[in-house]
Amino acid sequence: MREGGRSQQRLADVLSAAFAEGLISDRTLAYRLGQLFGPRLIDPQRLVGDLTLRRLRSRNVYTALSAAAMALRKEVTAITVAPRTGSPLLLVLSCAAIHDDLTLGRDQGCEVVLHEPTVSRRHARIGYRDGTWVLRDLTSTNGTTVNGIRVSRCQIRPGDRLTLGQQPIDID
Repeated sequence: MREGGRSQQRLADVLSAAFAEGLISDRTLAYRLGQLFGPRLIDPQRLVGDLTLRRLRSRNVYTALSAAAMALRKEVTAITVAPRTGSPLLLVLSCAAIHDDLTLGRDQGCEVVLHEPTVSRRHARIGYRDGTWVLRDLTSTNGTTVNGIRVSRCQIRPGDRLTLGQQPIDID
């Protein structure tokens, strides 16, 4: 099992390195860090896919930038993601949101809205129960898998890969 937040931190490191190399401006860095630490659902390809780094610098170079990124954390009530079949999204399950249930699906009333046609209107729900995150399929048409195994209800951890219909989502 992987520790939560590692993928999110790796993405912050890539952004910090791009800023240190002059590939993005300070306004672009601030915008992208807001995108990284604001919502719970992140599309890594859209966040850092256009950056070509010469080499990753020492972790000390962007310690201050990572601290600034942590200050940008805020909760979002609804997240909408455009269709990108096959490209995994990143879902960050933070301890700050343990009292919230997240409903994932195509319906605009869901907390996480996915515009993937193979995702049901109300596809699945994720909630925090007894110290663990629990995923429950809401009798979706195309099903839900966790790490390649079809499930109706199961515990999820950082490092797991959910697939709702054909939309892969990595848990961080």
